[in-house]
Amino acid sequence: MPAISFQSVSKTYPSVRNGPLKALDGVSFDIEEGEFFGLLGPNGAGKTTLISVLAGLTRPSAGRAMVLGHDVQADYAQARRKLGVVPQELVFDPFFSVREALRIQSGYFGVKNNDGWIDELLASLGLADKADANMRQLSGGMKRRVLVAQALVHKPPVIVLDEPTAGVDVELRQTLWQFIARLNKLGHTVLLTTHYLEEAEALCGRIAMLKSGRVVALERTSELLKAASSNVLRFKLDGALPVEFENKARVTGRIVQLPAHDAHEIEQYLAVIRQAGLRVEDVEIRKADLEDVFLDVMSEKGVASPMDGVLA
Repeated sequence: MPAISFQSVSKTYPSVRNGPLKALDGVSFDIEEGEFFGLLGPNGAGKTTLISVLAGLTRPSAGRAMVLGHDVQADYAQARRKLGVVPQELVFDPFFSVREALRIQSGYFGVKNNDGWIDELLASLGLADKADANMRQLSGGMKRRVLVAQALVHKPPVIVLDEPTAGVDVELRQTLWQFIARLNKLGHTVLLTTHYLEEAEALCGRIAMLKSGRVVALERTSELLKAASSNVLRFKLDGALPVEFENKARVTGRIVQLPAHDAHEIEQYLAVIRQAGLRVEDVEIRKADLEDVFLDVMSEKGVASPMDGVLA
């Protein structure tokens, strides 16, 4: 039995100025128990809508979602009890302390006398010294830690993290991933959405990519990386990039990255740059990473997918 199952899930919003908006278009895939699974896509791809369907907060226009065999619409209470969701938004009750908020959250799921687990959550997420602080007194990063603790307070077997490290410091990211990785090793299933693709590459064993509400890649992370079309030439450049490279280069400040299939192509790149009177620094060649694969998929160049045995 899959931990999570999306079966032809579609969602259309009718009241849009330019006509109906199809946020999800026949999304189907399963996540097995114990997986650390990544759900990636650009803004507006449908990731949060899909998670809202899974949490029972949004009713799909067609299809269904299930958590450990429980339909999230027909058997909402059982499905929700198996699920812990960390939302993107910082939502909190300003009238309670951190410990009180966790006790109240426990009560929503009928969990009593779990102060030992609450203490463990507080310690594992660096909140022990904030246990009696009012939620209003916490920084944004601390509030996000509390959201994680609230999602885990009823010990759900399935954990959903929707952009959990957006806008937070490096310390929280490290603390969170150490704790979530430990829970995953204990058998908890984890579904992660993130814009930090290095996190997804390091943590997720399998990945689905959404674009315009459709799954455009679904594969093990290692296979996606193997399917990358090339290595990458990386260098620093002073001056404007030659126009020949504009549609294929990734530019971050002075850093330029170009797909490089072989030594001849690298030589051609550098020759064009020299002819333009430009000087490069810190030249290196690296293997393609998940960000390269992601950009390749989103530009419709195609990555091998198990769906129907065709390119996604």
